Amino acid sequence: MPSALPLGDPAPADGVLPAQAALGAERTPFSLYAHIPFCAVRCGYCDFNTYTATELGGGASQANYAATAVAEVRFAAAALDASGVPRRRLSTVFFGGGTPTLLAADDLASILRAAVSEWGIEPGAEVTTEANPDSVTPASLQTLADAGFTRVSFGMQSAVPHVLKVLDRTHTPSRVPEAVRWAREAGLDVSLDLIYGTPGESLADWRTSLDAALACEPDHVSAYALIVEDGTRLAAQIRRGEVPDVDDDDHAEKYEVADAVLGDAGFHWYEVSNWARGGGSGTAASRFECRHNLAYWNGSDWWGVGPGAHSHVGGVRWWNVKHPAAYAGRLGQGASPAAGRETLDDATRHVERVLLKIRLASGLPVSELDAPPGGGGGREAVAGLIADGLVEGAAAIRGTLVLTLQGRLLADAVVRRLLP
Repeated sequence: MPSALPLGDPAPADGVLPAQAALGAERTPFSLYAHIPFCAVRCGYCDFNTYTATELGGGASQANYAATAVAEVRFAAAALDASGVPRRRLSTVFFGGGTPTLLAADDLASILRAAVSEWGIEPGAEVTTEANPDSVTPASLQTLADAGFTRVSFGMQSAVPHVLKVLDRTHTPSRVPEAVRWAREAGLDVSLDLIYGTPGESLADWRTSLDAALACEPDHVSAYALIVEDGTRLAAQIRRGEVPDVDDDDHAEKYEVADAVLGDAGFHWYEVSNWARGGGSGTAASRFECRHNLAYWNGSDWWGVGPGAHSHVGGVRWWNVKHPAAYAGRLGQGASPAAGRETLDDATRHVERVLLKIRLASGLPVSELDAPPGGGGGREAVAGLIADGLVEGAAAIRGTLVLTLQGRLLADAVVRRLLP
């Protein structure tokens, strides 16, 4: 089942934010995330806030969802206005899920149109939707492109049938290159998502998946280690001994293989789990880097539309109620769908900057480590990280901490050493 929402302070029904949310807003990029909570089946490893048709009752149907999401877009614009936050054009838009493309392409387009109508959109803005390879057609992808979408991220996960079966994925490997071709014909950039470390996946299986992904000639590849979340069907299968547990050493070996194979194919890492075609060390960033995710990692502002979606504006973070029926009910009454919120203090914001920026190839400025709240960690840890081969020495001397390959494998340990 989906993971629980965090605890927090009550969120007002009118959605008005504290005064600090407006501070510096005119200098901060603004994005929109739209959560589409529907899936054809629930994958055994997934704990995202998603629902199949049989799990939903009245008031939460796929047919009505676009209108409800549009209602939140309009609510969001009014709430930000009332909070004194200046209107900014959207720099990125991202439709995630779930499987956004289970909705009709016209429905996704209507949500995007509503957002652009309220805020406008920057020239050349990135507009992405996630999709399963078996949830699109040439016509649906063309409709999305005509509506202003620029990019599609396909959940490929693996090219090996027995691995896909463990993950409960419904597409066949042959569907992926076909879907990529359709996206290309529609003029869309393409990203492929892969998962490594699935129980029963050999190193040869993983190489097969990487080779198959590269054969599709994508612009961007994400590769994530499988994490077994409590409460999922996969966790229960492992607990019962039906499938083997995941292995950290196996994850590390497969990550190193991914970095080498993708690097040889002309991709560079720009975040620990993400590679883009072109760009790289000492050159300008590739235009194929996911700018929406970079907005998260760089602490920009975004409004999250949809059940369970999280938002952040000016150091204020909030999250919506999780169930689609409760979400629709609140908006139907003209009330905020937020379940709770928090205002981040300086110490928390410092921790998050370190946690997120150290994962980027652009690196964490050493100046961010000056006088960390509470003392300890910070600059004092840098020499040891260089000596242990976890950050690049030359970059650190120039004032930026950039993880080495070994550092990427131990990114969480690096963060612990940098924080008090």
